[in-house]
Amino acid sequence: MFEWDQDRYDGILARIHAMPAHVGETVCRIDEKKYLPLAEEVEEIYYEHPEGPYKGSKAELKQDEAYRSKKLVEKRRKVTFYGKVIQAAIDEVAAAGGGRVEIPEGNWCTGALELKSNVELHLSEGARLSFIRNKSNVFYPLRLSRWEGVECMNFSPFLYANGVENIAVTGEGTLDGMADEFNWMPWKFGYFGETDQEIQRQRLFSAGENDVPVEDRVFDDKTSTLRPPFIQFYNSRNIRIEGVHIENSPFWEINPVLCENVWVKGIHIETDLYNNDGIDPESTKDVLIEDCFFLTGDDCIAIKSGRNGDGRRIGVPTENVIIRNNKFANGHGGVTIGSEISGGVHDVYAMGNHFDSPNLDYPIRFKTNAMRGGILENVYVKDSVVNKARLAVVHADFFYEEGHHGDYLPRLANITIDGFRTAEGGSIDAKYAFYLKGFEDAPIENVTFRDMKLEGVKGEAVLANIKSLAYENVTVNGRKQPDQKIDIGAEGQILKA
Repeated sequence: MFEWDQDRYDGILARIHAMPAHVGETVCRIDEKKYLPLAEEVEEIYYEHPEGPYKGSKAELKQDEAYRSKKLVEKRRKVTFYGKVIQAAIDEVAAAGGGRVEIPEGNWCTGALELKSNVELHLSEGARLSFIRNKSNVFYPLRLSRWEGVECMNFSPFLYANGVENIAVTGEGTLDGMADEFNWMPWKFGYFGETDQEIQRQRLFSAGENDVPVEDRVFDDKTSTLRPPFIQFYNSRNIRIEGVHIENSPFWEINPVLCENVWVKGIHIETDLYNNDGIDPESTKDVLIEDCFFLTGDDCIAIKSGRNGDGRRIGVPTENVIIRNNKFANGHGGVTIGSEISGGVHDVYAMGNHFDSPNLDYPIRFKTNAMRGGILENVYVKDSVVNKARLAVVHADFFYEEGHHGDYLPRLANITIDGFRTAEGGSIDAKYAFYLKGFEDAPIENVTFRDMKLEGVKGEAVLANIKSLAYENVTVNGRKQPDQKIDIGAEGQILKA
């Protein structure tokens, strides 16, 4: 039975709170006269549909072949581009030893920006950084990136850093990726005559499995259909992201990779498109995510550590993660671990979260298989409210995607869900309370459900291949479950009580 480790929890908080967000006193505003010569007029290229925006849902669009088959119309407009202005301010502050770059009220068009050590990028109230829609290495140069858990040289993430420390993105302003159904997103499925990303996706995965040198895994603007993440900080430490609104991302929103000491506080994420994970700490140590709002087109929080062979090559787990006092308004999963999980995950503590969306498939989800592998252990979730969920409140399925086809059996162990309850007077409406399926030769181990009260679920549980499942004071649809510790076989039968 895995119990809450208060000493470890307190240690994570102490290290996060002790980090400097930035150092130095220099302040540069991007509207200062010295930067004005760097602003330039450029031509933005973007796309619209000949029939206008789609009026139905994403699911309806998937079925509407007539609408999807029409080619998009290329549009061009002149915009004032401030990318060189903002980067110059970042570089100046960094050279002076650190400080703050201020984005004042207004709409500022930019391309990719690279943060440097000891720099805080601050968006004032009413400020909007809009990222140009040109899918070009002129605006998004090649950068070392991890894309779905595999390293490559691809379009730069919109906000990027590599090998730095003491950086922050703060304020009450908005980061707008400008992605929509017609810009960046058509690559997801090859809609509107665009190239389907699956071709380049499989090329990347093949390169990862065959140990192609990372510098040779080049996906430039002549070939790439791999949509860049919005914020990806790489191999960096002491990172704070606080207060900002993030919307219209082409891909994952916040993805620290191989980082240490990451604090995300009070941000608002709203992008209901494709693969718009909210916050994905990947192979990262000491993470605090608190007081955030998520409305996403995929998982709200997805903890990761690399995919398949490339993830094992790097071999760095994500560890010491605290997730507290967040609201999950929409997304496939609330708190998800996986599926790019080959480096493993351990010691995740979640508390005080609120899950409320009829489109939220799983408040708590674990995703892996025999291709991903990975050791996933020591996860404690407590004192949270579930108002709506669609499929299962707690979900773990080793048969995800490739399932048992692989040589790397995963380990999922030491999971405690404590104090989950339905909102007062609410009805979850999920298909199941619990859905847990391990492998016969790699059962899920040591799961505890404690002090849970779930109302309005349509079925109680689907269970298979679990070693040591404990129920302690669990009520489902008003029916008290027997307090017991049991093993579950491949067909859901109780093997040992």
